[in-house]
Amino acid sequence: MKNKGISICVSSAKGGVGKTFMTLNLAGIYRILEKKVLIIDFDLASGGIATYLNVETSKSVYNLVDDVNNNRYKDFKNYVASFDQYIDILASPKDPRQAGKIDPKYVELILDKAIFNYDVVLIDTSHILSDFNILTMDLVDNLLFLVTNDSLDLKNMRSLISILKDVQYNSFKVILNESVLPFRKYFSLYDIKNIIKANIDYVISKDFYIKNIDNFVMDGKIITLEENAPVVFAKDYTTMMQLATDMYGVEEE
Repeated sequence: MKNKGISICVSSAKGGVGKTFMTLNLAGIYRILEKKVLIIDFDLASGGIATYLNVETSKSVYNLVDDVNNNRYKDFKNYVASFDQYIDILASPKDPRQAGKIDPKYVELILDKAIFNYDVVLIDTSHILSDFNILTMDLVDNLLFLVTNDSLDLKNMRSLISILKDVQYNSFKVILNESVLPFRKYFSLYDIKNIIKANIDYVISKDFYIKNIDNFVMDGKIITLEENAPVVFAKDYTTMMQLATDMYGVEEE
């Protein structure tokens, strides 16, 4: 493990574009690369990482912050739950009322503790530009935005990117996720770039559309960890492997 890990925030300009799905599959790729991964669920009011993976959690982001605030904090690992030997989860609050009690000032503290315990810290967020999410975006090493071939999503992304450029924040990558709306092909890649006024750095193709996704969700499985994933989803598996290694700053082993 590195002395200090890297942090990656996965976000978007609209809900329902596959943020959680992408976060989980990136975790799977890093697990294949034998990196110790922490998934932080910063979708505080409606996060579902632990539920998706069928991981029972007794503590959450709220408990960590509450214990720090009341001088009860001892060890970061007391607040995470394990999916397997490589992937841990810091869950969102089970009670959405607790979300509003988590002050954004604790984002830096959480990230600082996480990156010294893990090789990779993957952060799933909501699409809302709250103070909490803005601070998260500002503090992470890598910021990934997912966008789909949907007119409203593209308009929202254009506005978001315009805001980022106005504050001279350019350290982000954009992923076009065609697997969410595989039968919609309203805009070409050229059109999309012109609409959002930014480059598309990676494309997850419509071939990654999972017809029986409910089965994977019920079983708590990560697609990229399935034995046949490198063959069945060869193109997109390679894309995610490239994305993961690009973010980590190392060549694929």
